[in-house]
Amino acid sequence: MAMKFGGAMVLVVIASVMMGASMANPGWNDNNGYALPPKQSNGPTEVPPKKIIVGGSENWHFGFDYSTWAHKSGPFYVNDTLVFKYDQPSDNNTHPHSVYVFPSFWSYMRCDLERATMVANVSDGAGDGFEFTLSQKWKLYFFACGQSGGFHCSTGKMRFSVVSLPRPWKWHG
Repeated sequence: MAMKFGGAMVLVVIASVMMGASMANPGWNDNNGYALPPKQSNGPTEVPPKKIIVGGSENWHFGFDYSTWAHKSGPFYVNDTLVFKYDQPSDNNTHPHSVYVFPSFWSYMRCDLERATMVANVSDGAGDGFEFTLSQKWKLYFFACGQSGGFHCSTGKMRFSVVSLPRPWKWHG
C-alpha cells in the first residue's frame, strides 16, 4: 500500500507543478489543459525575394571583378532576381555587353560560348536592366558577358557564379 501511495503522491506533485506553471504564465493553459508555450499569433513566413543589381552601383561593365562581388553579396535565394544593367551599344560605347548562362563549371571556366545560352543581348540591359530570376533550388548558375568572342568573360572579369538556396523563414511573435 505504501508503494501505491508514493506513486500517487508523485503524480499529484507533477500535476501541481504543471498547473502552477500554466497559472504563473498567462496564455500557457490554452492548449487543452497542457502547459505549453503560448501559440504564436503569426507563424513563420518566407523572407520575400529581393532584386539585386549585379555589380551594385558599378552595374555590368568590363574590368569589374564580379566573382568577388557575388561572393560578398550572397547568399542568393530561390526567386531572387538578378538585374543586369548596362548601356546600349552606341558610337560612344565601344564595349557593348550581353549576358550568357553556362551549363557547367567547365564551360564557364573556359568561357565556352558555344555551350552557353544567351539570355540577354546587347540592348536588353538598358533602362531598368535585364532581370534574371533564380528559379531553381540548390542550382549553381554561371553567368558571363559573351561579347568580343568571350574576351569580356576571360579577361574582363565579367563572369560570376551563384547558388540559389532555399528561401529562409522569418519568425514573428
